[in-house]
Amino acid sequence: MSRVLLKSADDIEQLRISAQLLSRLLGEIAKEIKPGVQTIKLDRLAYDFINDHGGTPSFLNYHGFPYSLCISVNDQVVHGFPGAYELKDGDIVSVDGGITLNNFISDSAYTFAVGEISPDVQQLLDVTLESLDLGIEQAVVGKRVGDIGFAIQDCVDKYHYGIVKELVGHGVGFHLHEKPEIPNYGRKGTGIKLEEGMVICIEPMINLGKAAIKFWDDGWTVSTKDAKPSAHFEHMVAVNKGKADILTTFSFVEEALNKVIK
Repeated sequence: MSRVLLKSADDIEQLRISAQLLSRLLGEIAKEIKPGVQTIKLDRLAYDFINDHGGTPSFLNYHGFPYSLCISVNDQVVHGFPGAYELKDGDIVSVDGGITLNNFISDSAYTFAVGEISPDVQQLLDVTLESLDLGIEQAVVGKRVGDIGFAIQDCVDKYHYGIVKELVGHGVGFHLHEKPEIPNYGRKGTGIKLEEGMVICIEPMINLGKAAIKFWDDGWTVSTKDAKPSAHFEHMVAVNKGKADILTTFSFVEEALNKVIK
């Protein structure tokens, strides 16, 4: 697909419905994140939740991917396979999902702390989430893709974290991956100009150590080359005048985590 597929106002409202359902799913996942839980349980929860609400998992069978969620633990950056692994106190786990609802596709990810995590890893999560927010601020009409990447990079570079360059954000909506690509690094004023009707996923993938990654023999899983943890947060955003329209939300996750903490 060589061109950007713009969405109408009606399309964006349909995408918002799909995105809200996905956000609710991440909230349900948040309730299950605890030591001793097998990651395959999270995948089964997602499959049942999505189907029970009239959708289909966008990831399942996408280019042969065999699960409803990408679940990436600790040094896994993205595209990890759910399985028999049991979450442990001190782990972090990135949960990335997509829902197709009435032919409109949503995509979002959140990196969860399992129990008590170390201060340096907590800072990684906090900074990655902050960089996402700063990138989203640039997703307005008249800005360019490079402005988003610069905002993320400028935030992350202060902490000397590694920014994964081989994997990027993307357009979304009618297909899971559309143009344009949205790198997590860049120069101000460069790249394709953002215009009304674009719907994009902004998703910083940030490593505690160096930026280098390795691809597993399973054809999907990506991990850090130095085996240090990686964080991944993703929002789905409609480009708008003045202020970006964030279609997904982490409010359901935050509500679930607050209840768990209490």
